[in-house]
Amino acid sequence: MKKDFLTYQAQTSPHPLALEISKAKGSYVYDTDGKSYLDFIAGVSANTLGHGHPKVSEAIKNQVDAYTHVMVYGEFIQQPSVQLCKLLVENLPSPLETVYLTNSGTEATEGAIKLAKRFTGRSEIIAAKNGYHGNTQGAMSVCGAEEQNSAFRPLIPGIQFIEFNNIADIERITSKTAGVILETIQGGAGFIEPKDNYLLKVKKRCEEVGALLILDEIQSGVGRTGKLYGFENYNVVPDIFVTGKGLGGGMPIGAFISSNKLMSCLQQHPKLGHITTFGGHPVIAAAAEATLAELLNSNLIAQTIQKEVLIRKLLIHPLITEIRGKGLMLAALVETPEIASKVILKCLDKGLLLFWLLFEGKAIRITPPLTISEDEIYKGCNLIIESLNEIFSEYS
Repeated sequence: MKKDFLTYQAQTSPHPLALEISKAKGSYVYDTDGKSYLDFIAGVSANTLGHGHPKVSEAIKNQVDAYTHVMVYGEFIQQPSVQLCKLLVENLPSPLETVYLTNSGTEATEGAIKLAKRFTGRSEIIAAKNGYHGNTQGAMSVCGAEEQNSAFRPLIPGIQFIEFNNIADIERITSKTAGVILETIQGGAGFIEPKDNYLLKVKKRCEEVGALLILDEIQSGVGRTGKLYGFENYNVVPDIFVTGKGLGGGMPIGAFISSNKLMSCLQQHPKLGHITTFGGHPVIAAAAEATLAELLNSNLIAQTIQKEVLIRKLLIHPLITEIRGKGLMLAALVETPEIASKVILKCLDKGLLLFWLLFEGKAIRITPPLTISEDEIYKGCNLIIESLNEIFSEYS
């Protein structure tokens, strides 16, 4: 299978982990040799309720039995899609009241950028250096990492970059700006939180010049930071926000959400100016609604902060310089990228799944399912400390 994987499936890096999967359940992934791996990645923040959650699985099976794809998005009334949109809006602040469902977070980013341009009649988009919003050409255009972008230029024009948390840079948002797109917590850059009311100050500047604030919650949303969506931690409400990843409970989904006033401009001039075939797919929407309902009807979201406290308490080591992030969106920073890679690979051998961040080589991703138990947190953190001790002894 590994040979076929490398021969027939396009690769995204020279050295994939190439773990051959047989099954996954709860907080564990199993390979074809029967070895279990405690999952501290959750499909890169996507498996909110772990693997094979019974309520998500039941929703998927029931919807498959009823119907799957029947029509392109927005033409037929499909109960799972409508119910998902309603449940989202009922749990979001005003004026976030209208939802456009997509197949992925990067597609939702594309829609949000188009909406900002269409509504304002402007073309300039401002984004953050080392931001990450997806990998299609429009989304990549607002990712401020030239090492990633240079091989694919020219990308879309009219993009300006500011530094996240730099208050002086906010003045670069002007009456030429259609929208400012930021991650609520910068992901690939190293799980960097906004400081000193940064997001509020950006929103105020946007209001002054008539620009729209787009917040990317693809990774920080759906309960991961102790609130349903991360922006609730920072007392700001975006004009448009983007979600994905964890919303699907392991199924592919995205959405951009705004006021009805903004979203209605996509209906005409031109008609069908933003369309998708499979966005709002009923099976995916059913899985997402089940995921969201479980979060809202349980104490899992509140527990993420308690679990964060436990992880921070357990991960104290001379090689760990800091732990960034919030809730169960955490990154352990070590002294060098070499040490980070050694920890990730040693833990893989020991049966713990960790991963890298895109732009910060010294970071170790810790984004387990929100359903992870305290015993599993102890087990995983002990394996990280054990690996760090082995590395520390090599350096001593």
